[in-house]
Amino acid sequence: MGTVFFQRQVSLASLVITLVASDNSSAAQTGRSSASSSAPITVVIDAGHGGHDRGGIPGQSVAEKDMTLDVAQRLRNVLAASGYRVVMTRDSDVFVPLGTRVAIANSYRNAIFVCIHFNATKRAGASGIETYFYSRDSLPLASAIHYFVTGGAPSANRGVRRRGYYVLRRTSVPAVLVECGFLTNPTEAAYAQSASYRQKLAEEIAAGVRGRNSVGSAMSTTRVATSETIPLQPYMDQTKVTSSKQSKSKRSHKKSARKKKSSSKPAGSEARSGSTDREG
Repeated sequence: MGTVFFQRQVSLASLVITLVASDNSSAAQTGRSSASSSAPITVVIDAGHGGHDRGGIPGQSVAEKDMTLDVAQRLRNVLAASGYRVVMTRDSDVFVPLGTRVAIANSYRNAIFVCIHFNATKRAGASGIETYFYSRDSLPLASAIHYFVTGGAPSANRGVRRRGYYVLRRTSVPAVLVECGFLTNPTEAAYAQSASYRQKLAEEIAAGVRGRNSVGSAMSTTRVATSETIPLQPYMDQTKVTSSKQSKSKRSHKKSARKKKSSSKPAGSEARSGSTDREG
């Protein structure tokens, strides 16, 4: 009798232990599931251009590749200090093909891709900040970054734009390209050459990364950020602009082909005007 009772007690204890272990395992699974569904914590930072690709336009005095790398490195430091895992597509003055940049971004799950650029044009008076995105799930990230960068920079707000740049079209994670001002504008070029200004840009971009999950919905009428939300930015859809330019370029090329058999630019030039594969 005593032996049977003891065996029953042991069996009951074993059952309780099994149930507790099962509950703990389920809780752990829930915790892991919750963590895996949380906001992305890996930020892939892409410093535009590099190596033989100076960026900008011919004759530009300030090299875009140097400014983008410096801002990217500062952004890395700010985000790393906030606990983010940061991956750089380049961390020195080297040329990285666009396809490789995209492959790096796509190799990380739950990541976001932030591409740093500066603008350039033959018109010296052009100025301001632009932020580009392509996929719809990238708009909140673009909205948050643009909101903070334009709020912290003395430059004009040129808006958020949807456009099919290669690094935005080919990435499978939320991706944005920030044009941090015109290096062909004397005032903005002077800003860019200031270390304190480049640090400011990095901090504002980082604020946008941190705030990407606080962007309001398209239904919201809020235009000013609160402690809980950042307004979703309106945007210009320029996805067909490049196509139009390409069509004109092709027609023009066909006409000139009768007179010229070869082009002065390499066919694979990533900086060629009007190409959807150009970097920005």
